[in-house]
Amino acid sequence: MLRSWFAGLAVLAGMIVPLASATPAAAQARTLAYVTNAFSGTVSVIDTATNTVTATIPVGSRPEGVAVTPDGTRVYVADSDGTTVSVISTASNAVTATIPVGRGPRGVAITPDGTRAYVTNSISGTVSVISTATNTVTVSVGMAPRGVAVGSSVYVANPGSNTVSVIDIASNTVTATIDVGTFPQGVAVNPDSAYVTNTNDGTVSVIDAAGNGIAATIPVGSSPLGVAAALVGGANVYVTNATSPGTVSVINSASNTVTATIPVGSLPQGVAVIPDASRVYVTNVGSDTVSVIDSAANAVTATVNVGDGPVAVAIGTIPVLEQPRIATTLTLKAEKKKEEKGQDGRGVMAGGGLALKARLTTGGEPVDGKPIEFTTDSVSLCTDTTDSRGHAFCKVPRRYDDEACYTATFAGDATHGPSTATACTRNHHGRPAPAVG
Repeated sequence: MLRSWFAGLAVLAGMIVPLASATPAAAQARTLAYVTNAFSGTVSVIDTATNTVTATIPVGSRPEGVAVTPDGTRVYVADSDGTTVSVISTASNAVTATIPVGRGPRGVAITPDGTRAYVTNSISGTVSVISTATNTVTVSVGMAPRGVAVGSSVYVANPGSNTVSVIDIASNTVTATIDVGTFPQGVAVNPDSAYVTNTNDGTVSVIDAAGNGIAATIPVGSSPLGVAAALVGGANVYVTNATSPGTVSVINSASNTVTATIPVGSLPQGVAVIPDASRVYVTNVGSDTVSVIDSAANAVTATVNVGDGPVAVAIGTIPVLEQPRIATTLTLKAEKKKEEKGQDGRGVMAGGGLALKARLTTGGEPVDGKPIEFTTDSVSLCTDTTDSRGHAFCKVPRRYDDEACYTATFAGDATHGPSTATACTRNHHGRPAPAVG
């Protein structure tokens, strides 16, 4: 019954995905965990800074394997009840494409350059290679392939034949088939090795990446399923033991020995490590939760409720794009003030001069509290802050040139875009010039 239960579940090694080269629009980034909820047909998005669910995204039927592209812009989800992979935009948290693959897609892994995704098709006995143009190439592997991980090669666990297929990335051909333990499911890689969970043996096979031989066989807990390799912070390997009950084994990759066993939720399966290796995220199928492990303390420090039947988790560094600034419109009027008469009847400038009135709006609505600078011939006259009606004022305390032009400038801020306006006192025909926006 145990084998029958887990045969319907996917295993995917947790992926550590670095942020791609920053673009001018990428002001900051967040580390997010994407959890597939097999029985509710959704993906939960967890902000690892707060360990809260920030979005729930509908995908295909019975989602299982999940992977994030290295640039953090897309998430690939295997819809195991059908023949498709759902592609999620991390910017919109919505499915933007559905890609046909083989029957019963389970695991997903993406190359470091983000150009290809490898999808295991458990019913077809194949691996679909998805290019960035969404074309697919089919590679025949072992029986009922499940877990998949990309290192110097692509490693595919075949529980139906108790083997691991090694695929050459350049040619997309199988270059080796390695005998491992009984019912292998999860695969994870570090620079030197591939780690494979043997569910029915309670062991992990360590494959030497250079020679494709078995370097070690490590006893862990009962029914090991998921596996994830940290790349920093001691380079530990984390294995979920579904019926130990509910534990994670911590393997020291230098000695290939278990150094800790951590209790988690019910029926743990998927596992992933955040980029700095300070925390480990574990999906618990039986309790509909994600356990968050502090890797220094080897203890659960948080539990996050997600959807129904969480089976896999992938972590990516997601760029947060700057929001487009709101467009603004600035208008300017230059009005001559009337001169007052002195007691001797002669004209004086006590009340005369020129008044400049600017108005800042967005979508026709006034924008208040914004500084407006008034200049003429690049010489600063004054600066005023817009009031509740969007108005800002400047009085030019002298007689003005009959053909002088004045400019009002709003430099913009984090929310509002810049704008300018110019007004001239007279045009070349002696008539007052209209305001120019």
